[in-house]
Amino acid sequence: MTDPLTPTALDPASRPTVRLRPKAEARAIRHGFPWIYADELVTDRRTQALAPGTIARLEDSERRAMGTVTVNGNSKIIARMLDRDPEAVIDRAWIAARLTRALALRARLYPEPFYRLVHAEADGLPGVVIDRFGDVAVIQPNAAWAEALLPEIAAALAEVTGVTAIVKNGQGRSRTLEGLPEETLLLQGAVEGPVPVRMNGATYMADVLGGQKTGLFFDQRPNHAFAATLAKDARVLDVFAHVGGFALAALAGGAASALAVDGSAPALALAEQGAEAGGMAARFATRQGDAFEVMDALAAEGEVFDLVVCDPPAFAPAKPALEAGLRAYERVAMKAAALVAPGGYLCLCSCSHAADLASFRNASARGIGRGGRRGQILYTGSAGPDHPILPQLAESGYLKTVFFRLDG
Repeated sequence: MTDPLTPTALDPASRPTVRLRPKAEARAIRHGFPWIYADELVTDRRTQALAPGTIARLEDSERRAMGTVTVNGNSKIIARMLDRDPEAVIDRAWIAARLTRALALRARLYPEPFYRLVHAEADGLPGVVIDRFGDVAVIQPNAAWAEALLPEIAAALAEVTGVTAIVKNGQGRSRTLEGLPEETLLLQGAVEGPVPVRMNGATYMADVLGGQKTGLFFDQRPNHAFAATLAKDARVLDVFAHVGGFALAALAGGAASALAVDGSAPALALAEQGAEAGGMAARFATRQGDAFEVMDALAAEGEVFDLVVCDPPAFAPAKPALEAGLRAYERVAMKAAALVAPGGYLCLCSCSHAADLASFRNASARGIGRGGRRGQILYTGSAGPDHPILPQLAESGYLKTVFFRLDG
């Protein structure tokens, strides 16, 4: 098989050519769609012999050049567009140029270096996610080409941003779909414990080596901020709290108290450290356990809260899980609604790619109704602007956050 790391694989003059089938959506690809699916590409023996991550020249069925792609025969997304220029050299300088453009946006958006620096295709680096935590960066190389060129990505990242520590987080479903192994390791520098991250007036503790995903979810930042506007003098319940995302933001916004619920003891310990760092520990409490069981227990205890937030994991990560996932979201809404004080607020979230906003909103409304409540939608949020999306990839706008005001 061809080695994707050899210089000849990166040299436009010697790289292999792959070709679209006649019925493929060539126009959509020319207009910006970044993926070629397995049934759209001619997969002869030569193409099948290409190593995952190989850089290739893409042509349409009429042999007209369309751009430079990376190929992985193990994936349903068999090719990803890297550059519309078929002669592009995919090297450290090319990567650095993409990182520089991504950094310019984030530097304009945020006064401190805590953000998603690279959001895959939308930032011109297909399958690559990079979160920045000050002088520490975490790379998720979720595509085979990024795995193969990870040393070049890391070197360009250090050069462009000046970060001193770089972590590879090789976990998650995306890597499995690409046929890549799971591993997390330190590529450069040193990380001495959790990294403090300042957002929305709160301090969060990110475990970049052993935490969930990259250690912190930057995508909910604007929704944390909106929740904080509802939280003054309120009793707040944050279910599926992870490291205290909504709870700590609510406390920073003046909440009287916040209770964080999660199944992970290490995550709740980080939330407690964040509350301590922000001077909020006296108003903050945690409760470890299964979210559904804890909500049932709180209802049995007669507890009610002015603001309840539920931000569960993806119940419908793919279409086969959609029906069961929507039922799970409905169940969350039903149990959470019972804990909202009259006239209080309920925030429900979904990070499921397969569940679109309308489906998620309808499931939430059914659950609220089953809980014997009615409400009005106040605000619908998505991921922050450090998570840009391509217009051609509507499904990449995965995060849905809906705030309701429930009846009295």
